[in-house]
Amino acid sequence: MTALTSPASPLLHIDNVTRSFDVGGKRALVAVRNVTLRIQPGEVVGLVGESGSGKSTIGRMAIALLPPTEGRITFDGTDLASMATDDLRRLRQRMQIIFQDPWGALNPRHTIGRLMEEPLLLHTTLTAAQRREEVIAIAQRMQLGLPLLERYPAQLSGGQLQRVCIGRALATKPDLLVLDEPTSSLDVSVRAGILQLLDTLRRETGVAMLFISHDLETIHALCDRVVVLYLGCEVESGPVDTVFKNPVHPYTQALLSAQLFADPTVKTVRQHLHGEIPSPLAAPPGCPFSTRCPVYEARCDEGLPAMRRDSAGVHAARCVRLPSDQFSSSSPTN
Repeated sequence: MTALTSPASPLLHIDNVTRSFDVGGKRALVAVRNVTLRIQPGEVVGLVGESGSGKSTIGRMAIALLPPTEGRITFDGTDLASMATDDLRRLRQRMQIIFQDPWGALNPRHTIGRLMEEPLLLHTTLTAAQRREEVIAIAQRMQLGLPLLERYPAQLSGGQLQRVCIGRALATKPDLLVLDEPTSSLDVSVRAGILQLLDTLRRETGVAMLFISHDLETIHALCDRVVVLYLGCEVESGPVDTVFKNPVHPYTQALLSAQLFADPTVKTVRQHLHGEIPSPLAAPPGCPFSTRCPVYEARCDEGLPAMRRDSAGVHAARCVRLPSDQFSSSSPTN
């Protein structure tokens, strides 16, 4: 965990953003709804939630691969939607993304050395010799043997390919790194090595991260803050230790109750949710979790509850049942 900068100067500010997709027949699929998120320089924020909760859509909007339908996204104070194409292209060296599938992220016809050199070729004025020196330095930092630079992606393992993707993303020394399930396709031992590498790089370079994952243990170990999503909507957020030790939203409580611990002596009481996640094409009229919530009340359908924060202004949740003496303000905190 790192010391965070003033909340008044976020590196990335996703402000009340909604993203919908036209699916024909005058229907719109709302993938993300009313999400507010701030990331400070050097901070790691985790996004968790079940499949279809909007995590990857938020990640792509964060680096302008997708525009928001509503709301505003700023990077270092600049509105991404208002930027000219050339200006946005230059800005991309400061924000990079690592995808879930390293096999699909790399051109199979290029050598590893060529793939790692590509960001330097696009975003820097280094000479060929300087780029070669930088690629070698990156490979060493990623713990990749230099002979691998002459090989092709099909000749490397999944863990090695993900290290290549991380090295490529860090080649331009970005300020923000979006990681979209970067270890989900890897086995446990390889996953541990990648996470250790990310933690080391975070401490050495000070890069901010938006870490998208369904792996709660990873989020707890790596992140400063966590945002919990359900059906495209944020339902709880705050410092990772606070949320994991004292979840207040019924969905977060159920999600954390399913967490498996390496220590067999740790006992948990599983909270089973009944029913399926509603379709984004037919979301509930009020709280998105109302159809599966074990403490549902009629007032849950009266409208989307506001995000209410605690007296310290750091822990927030979206639920009508929050105790008013602990959660009073409806101001956004992310």
